[in-house]
Amino acid sequence: MHENEKKALSNVRFEHANECLTAAQSLLDSSNYKSAANRSYYAIFHAMRAVLAFDGIDMKHHSGIISEFRRLYIKTGIFDAKLSQIISILFDIRTESDYDDFFIISKQEVEEQIENAKYFLKEIERFLLTK
Repeated sequence: MHENEKKALSNVRFEHANECLTAAQSLLDSSNYKSAANRSYYAIFHAMRAVLAFDGIDMKHHSGIISEFRRLYIKTGIFDAKLSQIISILFDIRTESDYDDFFIISKQEVEEQIENAKYFLKEIERFLLTK
């Protein structure tokens, strides 16, 4: 894949990340907390995929995307370890909200996770602007 194709793919993935973040906020505003938590996670998931596009990496399993992002970009110091913590928290909440029938998440918790996702996307955007 040529560099301009990688850039285009990254842009599409990052746009999807922003759409998910916007959806998370809308869902929060309409008191759909589990769905808002889900969209917050997917915002950072697609942001990671946007970065990994430059390495020609995409995988079907979320764990593979997370692992490669951490290996290539967090462990190397390109991104702060805080992003790794955000990934863990949002992944766990998304998993619980999707699969645990009795999972309850508060408005405050969702607001916090949306803020984490916003921070994550800002850090990714700063990186992507250098590409």
